[in-house]
Amino acid sequence: MTDSTAALARSITWAGSKQAYYTARLMVDRDLRDDFARAYAYLRWADDVIDVTARSKDERVSFSQRQMHLIDRLYRKERLSNLGAEEEMLAALIGNDRGADSGLQSFIRNMMAIIEFDAHRKGRFITEQELDWYTERVANSVTDGLQYFIGHSHAQPIGQDRLLAVKACHISHLLRDMLPDVAEGFINIPREYLGSHKIGAEDTRTPPFRAWVCDRVKLARHYFAAGKRYFDRADVLRVKTAVNWYCARFEGVLDAIERDGFILRERYSERRKLPALLKIVRLGISLSVRHVSRPLVRAFEP
Repeated sequence: MTDSTAALARSITWAGSKQAYYTARLMVDRDLRDDFARAYAYLRWADDVIDVTARSKDERVSFSQRQMHLIDRLYRKERLSNLGAEEEMLAALIGNDRGADSGLQSFIRNMMAIIEFDAHRKGRFITEQELDWYTERVANSVTDGLQYFIGHSHAQPIGQDRLLAVKACHISHLLRDMLPDVAEGFINIPREYLGSHKIGAEDTRTPPFRAWVCDRVKLARHYFAAGKRYFDRADVLRVKTAVNWYCARFEGVLDAIERDGFILRERYSERRKLPALLKIVRLGISLSVRHVSRPLVRAFEP
């Protein structure tokens, strides 16, 4: 069963995200690669059910509650039956967890809290407080997952900027997907802002909407800079590479938004072009050189 869940997880990961697939192959600790694929594939499936498959709020809520209940029971070491194929991936993943209160458990529970929130809020406006909570939960989930799957046995940097790189990616992600998300009923601009400026979520070309986008881009840029400095202190080169690779994808989106005068597009495809690939290669070389030279620089510091 474990082997079959790994094969299914790898196929879902390959189909869903080539970046996630190659992150697993190149960056994740060798003995955790199958579990990384299980985590990505299960959460991708759960998110797709909420966003696409479920036809009503009752279906979405029932599904999310079942998944939260399964997670609780699996962490209590209960033996479960009648699981779907994707839920078997979850069971194998949690069965392999390396300890109580682990980064993996935080990764799963925080991301499922987001999925449950989406199950309830589809079709309604989000508040500023909820949007901040949303980004905080995603940042905790992804950062804890990253530090669980990559360089697991090494000490991680300490600092208050720990979550900022992922917060920046999430802010950029929401801007990138703003138009298709609105069409699907997920509105990620605060209702307080829309109300105070008397605009709708579809009024993306208006000056107030563009001003809000500009502010979000500036905030994301600030978070990217501080967050990458935090991870630059990591002892494991794979951690730095994975973070910077992840960030580069969304920094390219911010570049495009700025070039467009903060008017959002339906789709951003820059990351698929050859220059984006070359940028990733140059980034990897630069990180490797800095990582190798860091002990030498420290040796000559007064």
